[in-house]
Amino acid sequence: MLDAIIIGLVQGLTEFLPISSTGHMLIANSFLKSDFNDAFYVLVQVGPIAACALVFWKDISGFFINRKEPATKDYVLKLSAAFFLTGIGGFIAKMCGIKLPETILPVALALLIGGLIIFAVEYNKKRDLKADLTWAVVVAVAIGQMVAAIFPGASRSGMAIMAALIVGLARPQAVKFSFLVGIPTMFAAGSYELFREIKNGNATDLFSLEAIVAYIIATISAWLTVVWLLKFVQTRNFVPFAWYRTGMGIILLVLFAFGVIN
Repeated sequence: MLDAIIIGLVQGLTEFLPISSTGHMLIANSFLKSDFNDAFYVLVQVGPIAACALVFWKDISGFFINRKEPATKDYVLKLSAAFFLTGIGGFIAKMCGIKLPETILPVALALLIGGLIIFAVEYNKKRDLKADLTWAVVVAVAIGQMVAAIFPGASRSGMAIMAALIVGLARPQAVKFSFLVGIPTMFAAGSYELFREIKNGNATDLFSLEAIVAYIIATISAWLTVVWLLKFVQTRNFVPFAWYRTGMGIILLVLFAFGVIN
């Protein structure tokens, strides 16, 4: 149960921060040595999706209420395009047999490189950040999500947000759009994985006490994290996350070199 609580907390706190939830889950599992099955992890990953949808419920409902307004049509079209492009990239990666490795080394390298990318983006003073959602942002966010899907430790939200910043979108709008694109993307992936687990006869594992507790903790912690991050980016940049990623990457490389983790 303690392992379930820790995993739920790690998943919820890291899912939407630009520090990689997949990477941190691999790190947590390498230390905990838990024997939870795939159904457990699928359910835990679904919680943050529900939390993010709840935070943006007014925006999501507004898409339906104001669906006839030109501005709403344009935003929904761009959301759909980003989701579609991400889906195509994920399908191609799956057809090519690309899978997330379950070792720490690529995660450590991705954390370190991702931190350096954030430093480079944030310290580029020549960017004129605007609130306008352009088609360049749509393509950039989709590419960012596809990169994160292939390289564990890159961070889906981190790469999508940085990609949006690179093409000129302001931080608050970059975070919002990246998260809104992430909701259907993660929901589609989570639904597929849940269906597969049920089809494989693992439905009962989804209702174990440990899985339910981890799901609840992941959902609550993810909701708090998203609310906090939306306020944070109103006045701050992502440099603190770059320092964290860089430091974590170096620590993991040292631990890997001495055989503490693998």
